[in-house]
Amino acid sequence: MTRPALLRVTEAGLYCEAGDFYIDPWRPVARAVTTHAHADHAVRGSGAYLVARQGLRVFERRLGPDAPLDAADYGERRRLGDATVSLHPAGHILGSAQVRVERDGEVWVVSGDYKVAADPTCAPFEPQRCHVFVSECTFGLPIYRWPRPEALAAEINQWWRDNAAAGRPSLLLAYALGKAQRALASLDPSIGPIYGHGAVEPLHAAYRDSGVELPATRSVGESDEPGAFRTALILAPPSALGTPWVRRFRDPSTAFASGWMLVRGARRRRSVDRGFALSDHADWEDLQAAIAATGAERVLLTHGSTAAVVRWLREQGHDADALTTRYGGEQDDDPTEAA
Repeated sequence: MTRPALLRVTEAGLYCEAGDFYIDPWRPVARAVTTHAHADHAVRGSGAYLVARQGLRVFERRLGPDAPLDAADYGERRRLGDATVSLHPAGHILGSAQVRVERDGEVWVVSGDYKVAADPTCAPFEPQRCHVFVSECTFGLPIYRWPRPEALAAEINQWWRDNAAAGRPSLLLAYALGKAQRALASLDPSIGPIYGHGAVEPLHAAYRDSGVELPATRSVGESDEPGAFRTALILAPPSALGTPWVRRFRDPSTAFASGWMLVRGARRRRSVDRGFALSDHADWEDLQAAIAATGAERVLLTHGSTAAVVRWLREQGHDADALTTRYGGEQDDDPTEAA
């Protein structure tokens, strides 16, 4: 008699019957193994969460200080029922993890969200050998090839420098968890002061409490001085644009940091002056390299350009299929965060 697959999609999410747990469930469950703290992967209300220790402060911020969090070191093996589970760096944001599940020698790895590019704010991606790899493919098209991180940092700082010389505030829109901290780490504080929106400052603090070095910032609400923002860079979530909060800055230059900015017309649709292709997901080339490094016999693709990646992998002779989930890829932040 054939045993059921090690992981399968249910109404509550990706379920492991052998261990009686869910990976990134999209509704509360008894036991969740959670890849990272973004709202589409870390749903509030579950009975227990297994998370990577490096991201514990971020999970506490997102799920609440009383959330039942069980933190494991990267590579630490946990026995859950008849399955052995371990978490491995995904390189997406602080504390992001791939979930390795093993039963009787059969190994599945669920990537969560991941990137291969260097990022000083989180542990780098570590490919895991497996039989089945569940991979995101948010940017799974050949048009997505990210610029080098150091070149992108220089571009952002030059934009800020030019604005500061003109006495014009620089409003940089970036998702509050992960992207804002990565952008902050790349900034040159000698250009001027750095301020943060109320949704990003607590997350900056969570990163600092976790040992990540970031330039000093101040909350926007701490300064009412006339002209205080003329040479400043202000980090804010995309949802802040077009709200009364922005009116305190006189004629700001606006920019959006996102992988979507690589697409012509995306900047115009966002109604911003500049776009920086800063993404916390793998681009086309890194996606292919990451999948190949697993040596997986079968690849299941979630959220993104699944049809295109499945077709490409099959053309290369791989066993590949799409896996329907409710994960959102590169998206805005948890709407419950304070403004």
